[in-house]
Amino acid sequence: MSWFTDLANPSRFLRYSSTILPWLFGASAIVLAVGLYMSFFTAPEDYQQGQTIRIMFIHVPFAWLSMATYGLMAVSAIGTLVWKHPLADVSAKVAAPLGAAFALITLLTGSFWGKPMWGAWWVWDARLTSMLVLFLMYLGLIALWNAVEDPIRAGKAAAILTLVGSINLPIIKFSVDWWNTLHQPASVFRAGGPTIHSSMLIPLLLTAIGMTLLFLALHMFAMRTEILKRRVRTLRLMEASQVGLSQARGA
Repeated sequence: MSWFTDLANPSRFLRYSSTILPWLFGASAIVLAVGLYMSFFTAPEDYQQGQTIRIMFIHVPFAWLSMATYGLMAVSAIGTLVWKHPLADVSAKVAAPLGAAFALITLLTGSFWGKPMWGAWWVWDARLTSMLVLFLMYLGLIALWNAVEDPIRAGKAAAILTLVGSINLPIIKFSVDWWNTLHQPASVFRAGGPTIHSSMLIPLLLTAIGMTLLFLALHMFAMRTEILKRRVRTLRLMEASQVGLSQARGA
């Protein structure tokens, strides 16, 4: 666990991340390029859905990431409340906008996919509705962090709200099993194994891995930015305190 304690130091995190980031961005670009090329040029069209099946290669990875990002925030929330990890709140705060973007893209691509399949841009399906709730939860957490000026107080409040909202994750995952929905059931991560042919499964997994690597790179980059912003804020508060103290002595 030495790496865990090492990364608890913001200065060490900045040093390590500066070395890792170029490799992460490079790996994500390569894997994404291969995955997207296979998705749109080598994967066959579906015998029922035709070319519209290619929306799947964007929609599904973003759906996975929107849930995984919230899962990361839930773990970070535990780190904030239980272990008092100094970077846990930073991790959760910068992950929220990324998760909101992933959830929004999931909803939009789902609408584009649903229109030709279901004949409607939107239906109040259990999977769709629970994903919309996830998107709104992201927006609420972002608003909370921006509304409270003190980062420590904002982090604790957001951590509690994040853990309460994590109940929505199993609802999203198992909604297609618990209720009679229009959304298709799981076809990749299921007990009986994937039901997608390898000609579509491999590009899908490559695209998902590439997007995950890109998320990790963006998340790490955003953490670096947030750490530096908080250092600047601390320096400004110290400067303002010293100015106020000098003025009080002068008076």
